Amino acid sequence: MKGVILAGGTGSRLNPLTRITNKHLLPIFDRPMVTYAIEALVQAGVTEMMVVTGGTHAGEFLRLLGNGHEYGIDRLLYAYQERAGGIAEALGLAQRFVEDDRMVVVLGDNIIERCIRSTVERFEKQPKGARILLAEIEDPEHLRHLGVPAFDGDHRIVNVVEKPTNPPSNYAVTGIYFYPASVFEVIPKLAPSGRGELEITDVNNWFISEGAMEYEVLSGFWGDAGESIDAYYAVNDFVRKNGVNKL
Repeated sequence: MKGVILAGGTGSRLNPLTRITNKHLLPIFDRPMVTYAIEALVQAGVTEMMVVTGGTHAGEFLRLLGNGHEYGIDRLLYAYQERAGGIAEALGLAQRFVEDDRMVVVLGDNIIERCIRSTVERFEKQPKGARILLAEIEDPEHLRHLGVPAFDGDHRIVNVVEKPTNPPSNYAVTGIYFYPASVFEVIPKLAPSGRGELEITDVNNWFISEGAMEYEVLSGFWGDAGESIDAYYAVNDFVRKNGVNKL
């Protein structure tokens, strides 16, 4: 199992904090944001990983993480995304690293309360397809800014709707995805979205359409620290008071 941490993007929603650095290098409580994603993977038993980043501050990841051994990583590689081409395009840069293995993909601004080792183990035993983690969100206004799954009568996901006006459920797709190596055959087939990017929601909907998507609902806290300034400080407060990545 390989780990891929996506830590690119312009961070415009956290402006002006991101005028001088990549958002994933901003502090969450007492350490840089990206280290929480690394910790989550290492605790789950994933110790070979790639960090995909971009922009003018990409070199700072090397200064921070080095070879990764300090953080429990056995092998750490880096990839550079030359333009803001979307999450799916960024994932495509990890193809030579992942090769034929399965992978867990984590957006570097996602913070979770509980260890995901059991999910990694279930995915390893899954005969085919992908797996995503959902979080229950009660606030409809919050859901309108996220990817929201729609379910059929058997509680299977039938599709994911991005930023829906009328959310089809009370769940959001978190930025933690589990894919087989065949995802790299899907990405080149995607059409750019209206903002000119390759969207991870389209990847997930492809697996759903093939009947090859499983899901789990996260227990405990989930936060997207890059969603907004308010979300960033809310995640900071939670981590400071409660801690995260608990075994």
